[in-house]
Amino acid sequence: MKVVGFAGYSGSGKTTLVEKLIPALTARGLRVSVVKHAHHNFDVDQPGKDTFRHRQAGAFEVVVASSKRMALMREFEKPAQMTVHQLLAELYEGVDWVLVEGFKQSDLLKIEIWRAPTADYEGHPALYVDDDFIVAIATDAPEKLPVATQRPVLDLGNADAVADYLVSNGQRFEYSFDYRLAG
Repeated sequence: MKVVGFAGYSGSGKTTLVEKLIPALTARGLRVSVVKHAHHNFDVDQPGKDTFRHRQAGAFEVVVASSKRMALMREFEKPAQMTVHQLLAELYEGVDWVLVEGFKQSDLLKIEIWRAPTADYEGHPALYVDDDFIVAIATDAPEKLPVATQRPVLDLGNADAVADYLVSNGQRFEYSFDYRLAG
């Protein structure tokens, strides 16, 4: 499986790009999964549903499945921050690409989503300047990048071009992680 991260500040366009990349890659016959970092408390279940009631009753894990989908919900007994590698290990092995949104401090190869400075983005330094894991920049204003770079600069508004870049550089994104060597 191939794994690529998408790093950038809140509101930069990570979710929009990932949302557009999914059909661009699946149209090429590729199976795509997504790992998303969520902040704070979130819930994918609905009050009153059986699975919600099971979790509220104290189940550590609830798996719900139908002929169309499967979902696993796990309640942490105390706050836990899973690493991106632990989350990747939870995925189905028959996937071609995993798009990782968030985890900007991870040791995964990443594409930075960089927007030209506006009132919303003032004070946010470009990540690629200090992060060797950023292999490309997707931007709406390449001429305004704060520091010249030899990394590929991709059009943030053209998901097909980003998909072309990923597919043509696929070998670079092959994922392997040896848990025996991890601390």
